[in-house]
Amino acid sequence: MKLSREFYNRDTVLVAKELLGKVLVTKEMDAVCKGKIVEVEAYMGPEDKAAHSYGGRRTKRVEVMYGEPGFAYVFIIYGLHYCMNTVTREKGVPQAVLIRALEPIKGLDMMSNRRFKKNYDKLTKKEKINLTNGPAKLCSAMNIDKSLNAEDLCGETIYIEEGGKENFDTGVSKRIGVDYAGEAKDYPWRFFIEGNAYVSK
Repeated sequence: MKLSREFYNRDTVLVAKELLGKVLVTKEMDAVCKGKIVEVEAYMGPEDKAAHSYGGRRTKRVEVMYGEPGFAYVFIIYGLHYCMNTVTREKGVPQAVLIRALEPIKGLDMMSNRRFKKNYDKLTKKEKINLTNGPAKLCSAMNIDKSLNAEDLCGETIYIEEGGKENFDTGVSKRIGVDYAGEAKDYPWRFFIEGNAYVSK
């Protein structure tokens, strides 16, 4: 079952934690790829020095963060790699959750060919882990790019659905790659499924 708009319109840290174990889906024609969300980071808006909307910054790039909850915020890093967030909270509150890592479930050959130009069964064990164990890697594997920025996550092209019922322990740490963000670099807003092989290293 697809997550509702109401799921995203809540406290961002709570949404981040509850996204663990959910399934990210992308659809192109009849081609479907799915991956279980195993790692996320919460970004808390104008008060968070690590957030793109820190200090109320409002540019064309971040405009989607100020809109309705339940939309994709896709941005590019280093001019090369895409990262995908889910927008949270009500309109005007620019917060989001970064999807950092997935465990691949469906469409494995498509994902593998996008990343490594070969079918999944030809991958080494290391390549299988590296398929989606980082924010840019998962976007490449799932074919998430700037064309999906501001896409409705309650639509049919990209969305998140309920995963299977499973018990897991949730790990907590400071976020990765935000050493520039003053005291915000130490906020414990990264969450991950303990022991999952696809959590980024």
